[in-house]
Amino acid sequence: MPHMQGTAPHRIDWALVDHAAAYPVRIGDLVSGDAGGMPIYRVVGLSGADVWVGDEQRPTVRMMPLSAFCWRGQLAAADAA
Repeated sequence: MPHMQGTAPHRIDWALVDHAAAYPVRIGDLVSGDAGGMPIYRVVGLSGADVWVGDEQRPTVRMMPLSAFCWRGQLAAADAA
């Protein structure tokens, strides 16, 4: 996840979600309604116009409409290694 308590924060590269694209997001992407805003979720599954998301705060995943998210993020290359 983007930030774990007791560790240094990771930089996230944000891009607008292209809702018209064949694959607006992919499993593993981070999504948010606001770039760098909270909450930030990780996509763990895809289901048509909905995504299954999870985060560090809640151990369960939930389905949300992809339209709720405007931003897609990935950990910066230096942080992903």
